[in-house]
Amino acid sequence: MSDSNQFKLAGIMGMPVFQSRSPIIHNYWIKKHNIKGAYGHFPVQIDNVETAIRGLSALGLAGCNITQPHKLMAMKMMDELTPLAKRIGAINCIVVQPDGSLHGFNNDGFGYIQSLKDVTPAWRADAGPITVIGAGGAARAVVISLLDQGATEIRLINRTRAKAEELAAADPTVVKTYDWSERNAALEGAAMLVNTTNQGMYGQPPLEITLDALPKTAMVSDLIYIPLETPLLAAAKARGHVTSNGLGMLLNQAIPAFEAWFGVKPEITDELRKAVLATF
Repeated sequence: MSDSNQFKLAGIMGMPVFQSRSPIIHNYWIKKHNIKGAYGHFPVQIDNVETAIRGLSALGLAGCNITQPHKLMAMKMMDELTPLAKRIGAINCIVVQPDGSLHGFNNDGFGYIQSLKDVTPAWRADAGPITVIGAGGAARAVVISLLDQGATEIRLINRTRAKAEELAAADPTVVKTYDWSERNAALEGAAMLVNTTNQGMYGQPPLEITLDALPKTAMVSDLIYIPLETPLLAAAKARGHVTSNGLGMLLNQAIPAFEAWFGVKPEITDELRKAVLATF
């Protein structure tokens, strides 16, 4: 970074955004590493997204995270995108460069894969078929990352099949789409089930799926972390499945962002986990 005495400011931009636990994570690391800086919530209405993003450089910010519903719009305003962000088709992190240019990153995939390995260190994407529910921005990060990890069969299911087919185009030899009515049958023989939708989040109905056909050895992963245990994960635990919620993804995706903004590679500690869990 240009000046170790410079106060560095970053945050998370979205609407709504105050439910995000990202400030807890980054401010914990800022304090731990004695950095002069802060990380906050940036509630930005969709009509003001361009103005807000263009202002990052003018205000001297280090950058920001981007959450829904701004990920796609923000991507169009970047001066440069990483190859991975281009492939995923969305960004979740902006880093302001020394010359003021805006570089867009997507760390969601990294965070997701690492969260699985944190739960099961021996996890492998090629262990068997992976059933993915949903085809939105989060699903794009998950599917592209699973492909990069060597997945040999991804069964993609979305209420609107056409949207799933758009994502499947990333690698039609591996990613196969199914009708919503086939979602229960698509669990047969699967090594992992992933929910990337908001179904099961507080205020949303639970995911409509029956796990009867899913092998007991399969991992069940839900990107939601509010609540920490969705109805899907509760049902999976009752059947004896290894489960993974979205908190690990949130924590891990923050590591490369923090390093890019503040110049230090942080670690996820038990103390940090407790600080985040205390807010639920």
